[in-house]
Amino acid sequence: MSGDDDLLEIVTSANIACGGHAGDHATMQRTVARAHSRRVVIGAHPSYPDREEFGRRRMAIAGTVLRESLSEQIAALAAVAGEEGTQVRYLKPHGALYHAVLDDDDHAGALVAAAAEHALPLLLAPQAHQRTVGALAEASGVRIYSEGFADRGYDDEGFLLPRQQPGAVLSQPDDALAQALELARGRVRTRSGAQLPMIVRSICVHGDTPGAIELARSIRAGLSQAKVDIRAWSEP
Repeated sequence: MSGDDDLLEIVTSANIACGGHAGDHATMQRTVARAHSRRVVIGAHPSYPDREEFGRRRMAIAGTVLRESLSEQIAALAAVAGEEGTQVRYLKPHGALYHAVLDDDDHAGALVAAAAEHALPLLLAPQAHQRTVGALAEASGVRIYSEGFADRGYDDEGFLLPRQQPGAVLSQPDDALAQALELARGRVRTRSGAQLPMIVRSICVHGDTPGAIELARSIRAGLSQAKVDIRAWSEP
């Protein structure tokens, strides 16, 4: 995205596309190098092999084929990271796959297998711990960490609203900051006004959200002002 360089001055970790929905060797190399120079932690951001729809549609794909695709994507980014003197530290699936692994056991198994193969923890929605993907991860020795979204609306069950629904994308800095502060305090307010508990390790801002740079700056400054301890990704 056009604002990636500016975002790398603000964020503490970056989810880097590695060929499935976007990205190629040149973009990975450039982004990894710039992230590493800014001490931004690198996360692999693989997806369904779906460049046409930016990985935001579910795909009917066999788990074995998906696992191979995910592993290839992660390996491509890991190779670039090694060339730049750094490493991939975690794995976060992109788009439709991020949501599909919560209810598609075959695709959940493919994701966990790819994570285990590359010895990477997973960054997923909080509900993952109670789903099959959580059980598979535990059995495979793969850690799962929860994240919340500053720039996306939530429904009353704690899931992200579909992008086509009103309120699904929070593009105003004040709204995104308010949600980030709520998430930092272990809760989130839904579109209906209900307040749900939500314990997260990481707070995400999408690079393609309108005004993403302004959102990220506002959130970073607001969290710091609220005395929230902001650190780069690390495992305990």
